[in-house]
Amino acid sequence: MDAKLEIRRKTDTFRTETPWLSSSHCFSFGRHYDPANTNHGLLLVSNDDIIRPGTGFSTHPHQDMEIVTWVLDGELEHKDSEGHHGIIYPGLAQRMSAGTGIWHSEMNPSGKKEVHLVQMWVLPDTERLDPAYEQLDVNGELSRGGLVPIASGRDHHAAISIRQKGAVLWGGRLRRGEAVRLPDAKHVHVYVAKGAVALEAAGTLSAGDSARLVAAGTPSLTAGEDGAEVLVWETE
Repeated sequence: MDAKLEIRRKTDTFRTETPWLSSSHCFSFGRHYDPANTNHGLLLVSNDDIIRPGTGFSTHPHQDMEIVTWVLDGELEHKDSEGHHGIIYPGLAQRMSAGTGIWHSEMNPSGKKEVHLVQMWVLPDTERLDPAYEQLDVNGELSRGGLVPIASGRDHHAAISIRQKGAVLWGGRLRRGEAVRLPDAKHVHVYVAKGAVALEAAGTLSAGDSARLVAAGTPSLTAGEDGAEVLVWETE
């Protein structure tokens, strides 16, 4: 397989704007459809959402999807038809396995503050399993620097589990000038959630920008003057 590296700028992403939601979509989503932009490896959805106070996604269904939610600022309240209820805050990784079918809502419980989050979907490696839910605080691991596993189908310590052995989500809160190496995988998707980074052989990526790598080895990622928060998927 030939190595490839493609940069997608925030200004080029699909956008959804409503009175209660501002959302940027890395891939085709909802009414936004481009047959040439439906996924990168096993990653199907990467949405950067800002939800206004006291609003959110009312109860809706999902099926056969691994859904990972990562809050950047504020809080998000989750409720589902399996009886799970939680408040997701920065550094608390959350995974919902939709399996045979689940209904859930995601609301901003604050009456004053917006919630900013990234939600990501990957295909499961086994369909028609029972729905499941998991959340885990990984702030301690993130504080040590570098890239740490947030969600993994490979039994990584201190990461939420996903039902997909071919995928791992890495996260990093990189300090000014901190450099890391990207994982060596068939498909790697880099999303800059905050700040800016320099990607080796590609230049600067700012908040909202992403990079899609195919069999590209382990290029370096270096945080800019104000540091950066990054989300990195490696998948088959």
